[in-house]
Amino acid sequence: MNKTILVCDDDQDILEMIVLVLETYGYHAIGESNSPNLFSKIEKEHPGLIIIDLWMPLMTGDEVVKRLRTCPETQNLPVIIISASINGKETADNAGASHFISKPFDIVNLIDKVEQYYAKAS
Repeated sequence: MNKTILVCDDDQDILEMIVLVLETYGYHAIGESNSPNLFSKIEKEHPGLIIIDLWMPLMTGDEVVKRLRTCPETQNLPVIIISASINGKETADNAGASHFISKPFDIVNLIDKVEQYYAKAS
């Protein structure tokens, strides 16, 4: 089972915190603060899951998800979108995200959701 998770958030503190927590739980977490870089990282790392912030500079989280859903290699890749946006869930659902978690989030809820995806995948 691929326990690599790509985490993308332009807020360095949130990014580092999520990566640290995932690694504490035994996942191989890779942080990326620049959303357009995700595509080459996906090709290189072949993650089992992506966690991305909705509001990113250059390319928003929902734009990333829409692009992933158009490629056969990534169309079924689970993506959790995180956001403080009021309309975040609707935007995430419309883009084809697997799940939405609102910010500020409880780290235990995030880990539970990650573990649910890995339980389903195994």
